[in-house]
Amino acid sequence: MDRTLVIVKPDGVERGLAGEIIGRLERKQLRIVAAELRTITREVAEAHYAEHRDKPFFGDLVAFITRSPALVMVVEGPKDTYAVVRLMMGSTNPAEAAPGTIRGDLGIEMTENLVHGSDSHESARREITLFFPGLASA
Repeated sequence: MDRTLVIVKPDGVERGLAGEIIGRLERKQLRIVAAELRTITREVAEAHYAEHRDKPFFGDLVAFITRSPALVMVVEGPKDTYAVVRLMMGSTNPAEAAPGTIRGDLGIEMTENLVHGSDSHESARREITLFFPGLASA
């Protein structure tokens, strides 16, 4: 089995869409192996978005993800689960996301696009370790 990190971002939680998003993942036969509703700390947010540290939108990313609780999950499924989740999420910009995707059906604007999913096996390992250190060796 393969694992990836999924975050229902603060806008998704605020809009009451966490259940809908979990349902879509489960209907795809992906399994939630860990989940926690938490307000992400600034320190964790900065580590999570470290690759964007020198970009002008870095401060906005950190402010957004830390503004209110997010649902952080580890999702398990077949090989390349991260890719399955990314397809389900749709394009980063909801205006360009295909119907049937989470962002295409539920998203409103690019800066508040509901979900995060790891973009590779390496990112999934790093992000799971960051958010769920106890699962790092599982």
